[in-house]
Amino acid sequence: MPRTAFAFLTATLLLSGCSAVSYEALSTASIVKPRFQDNDPVDFGHKHPGRHDIHGIDVSKWNGDIDWQAAKKSGVAFAFIKATEGKDRIDSGFEANWRGAAAAGLPHAPYHFYYFCSTPDDQADWFIRNVPKAAVRLPPVLDVEWNHASPTCKLRPPPATVRAAMRRFMDRIEAHYGKRPIIYTTVDFHRDNLVGQFDDYHFWVRSTAQHPEGIYATRRWAFWQYTATGVVPGVSGNTDINVFAGTEKNWQAWVAAATE
Repeated sequence: MPRTAFAFLTATLLLSGCSAVSYEALSTASIVKPRFQDNDPVDFGHKHPGRHDIHGIDVSKWNGDIDWQAAKKSGVAFAFIKATEGKDRIDSGFEANWRGAAAAGLPHAPYHFYYFCSTPDDQADWFIRNVPKAAVRLPPVLDVEWNHASPTCKLRPPPATVRAAMRRFMDRIEAHYGKRPIIYTTVDFHRDNLVGQFDDYHFWVRSTAQHPEGIYATRRWAFWQYTATGVVPGVSGNTDINVFAGTEKNWQAWVAAATE
């Protein structure tokens, strides 16, 4: 994403309310019916995800075969699709998923799950080798989180090392695809490494127990992953669901600028 486009998107999101501070600027009703069902719903109070106009999913091979037309018809507006992991793994569902999302006319972006046991250049090389530019309609995503369950890489570098690796990886990806990456992160990883950092990037934050303002302090966010147990037509089993920070009008402007 060119820097001028990024500046436009940032201004759009600031005006629409993409942070704890400016959330009330969203032009959505305080009491609305949830867009999707949830197998384990959380009471977010009056700042619940249903107030947002734009909802989307993030998927991987674990979601199985997806009926993308049905998902779009149900109200899914975008998709983040797992592409690669570390320096040598590709998600087996990646190609079918991005092609299916594209055929359904859904804005979509690939994401890379980062491993701190290999170098940012090795991982950027792997991502570039396996993710064609045709699969990158929206800005690509760097997924950074502590991988507690990994059988091979539980390494936790110090914050400065983490941030330097992220910067190198994202610089490589931006140079190749021409779009500034989005950063996906979790509560603990953000607390340990990212508070006050990378303010010139859009963030996609995970917060499934309360609104992000309660745990990400002043972090401005563009996307909020609010559940891992959502029910979405066309997708089997529990599904991650996300919202975009702004209104539908903001979303259309965001997509138009991101896909230039």
